[in-house]
Amino acid sequence: MKLQYQLNAAFAAVILFVMTLTAFFIYSLLMDMLIQDERGQLEERAKLLSQITTEEDASVRVPQLTRLVQDQDYPLLLFDLRQEEVLFSTLPTETALDWMERFEDELINEEVWDSQGESYVVYNIGFAPNSSQRILVMATPLDDLQIVQNQFAQRMVFVFVVGLLLALAVSYFMTNRLVTPLSRLQKEVNKIEKRQFDQVQPVKSSGEIKEVERSVRHMAEELERYINTQKLFFQNASHELKTPLMSIQGYAEGIKDGIFTGADADRGLEVMVSETERLKKIVNEMILLAKLDSSEDVYHPENVNLVELANQAKDRLFPLANEKGVELNLYSDESFYSFVDRERVLQALINIVGNAVRHAENRVDIITETDNGTISIQVIDDGSGIPEELLSQLFQRFIKGKEGETGLGLAISRAIIERSGGTIEARNNASSQGATFEISLPQRMQQQN
Repeated sequence: MKLQYQLNAAFAAVILFVMTLTAFFIYSLLMDMLIQDERGQLEERAKLLSQITTEEDASVRVPQLTRLVQDQDYPLLLFDLRQEEVLFSTLPTETALDWMERFEDELINEEVWDSQGESYVVYNIGFAPNSSQRILVMATPLDDLQIVQNQFAQRMVFVFVVGLLLALAVSYFMTNRLVTPLSRLQKEVNKIEKRQFDQVQPVKSSGEIKEVERSVRHMAEELERYINTQKLFFQNASHELKTPLMSIQGYAEGIKDGIFTGADADRGLEVMVSETERLKKIVNEMILLAKLDSSEDVYHPENVNLVELANQAKDRLFPLANEKGVELNLYSDESFYSFVDRERVLQALINIVGNAVRHAENRVDIITETDNGTISIQVIDDGSGIPEELLSQLFQRFIKGKEGETGLGLAISRAIIERSGGTIEARNNASSQGATFEISLPQRMQQQN
């Protein structure tokens, strides 16, 4: 069953249950309300009768009394308890005698009296000034009230049916507004499943569904980027691996066939060893990247002073900077601790600083600054800067700039920094030559699950 029909059925069931329960209670209480209202009218009529009987002018009293007694809508009973005698009655004789006999024992405090299979709503008062034992009973047949109750119930059922139909119409309209965007969103998700990312269209919606729709479109964009990145990665990986393998294969076959002998054979063996080491380095870095992207246990965090790590990176790259005639400076702030993997973050810093040293003309500055629980480590060189065509894809795998080695160093650095909960970005310096790499890491003193 479609979701829209399920929602409509559930809403209809709830409305029907609530209306049925409401109708049951209203129908049950209605009779009590009618009885109380009828007793109030009987009481007023009894008072009127008392006033008529006390009227001294017979010409006024007799016609009013006659008119009241002849009104069959209000059956009357007047009896004397002391003499056990019915003085006046418009009720059946059996009913009048039965009520007189049962009055003191059963009926005196009851609102509804019954006799001979008939029920009446009654109001009784002591009557006549000469005797407190004379009781006047005014009654109304309960059947008359039940007719009113049934008429009200019929109208109530009609109102409830109309209300239920209106509620279902509103329910259909609302669920249609709710389900239609979901149905369209399902079609867009099917496009993502089939990798038709360029065909994914926005879905007009609101509220939480709009947030889900945005998340789906963002997911589609990320999936498309990821798939394209993976394709590019495999293309670049195959190319990077193919080059040293071809060199190794060529020299190996040449030495085996006797084409290279003597000094040529020795030089071929050196090239084979060199290419093997390069191939090994590429494979190891690819494995490290894969592990950093997965949940494998290659990241072991501890409380580390990041300013100290920046100083260690400077010390390890000082020989390279000295060899290239580059001045390497560190401008550090106070200590800043975070819960990261010491060796991995140090590796990332060495990659970034080493990259800056290789491209610098005269100097590289390492600047650490702390602000609001975050440390910023800037590595600034005065080289030729980053080519604009490489800037947007600098941290992708196998993207090599000038003097690049495997094209994996910056990708590994980004994976390490992001695994540490931080960010890394690169930009060309606006006011001078060179580029700036900036690493931002949060202050964390315990591992976050």
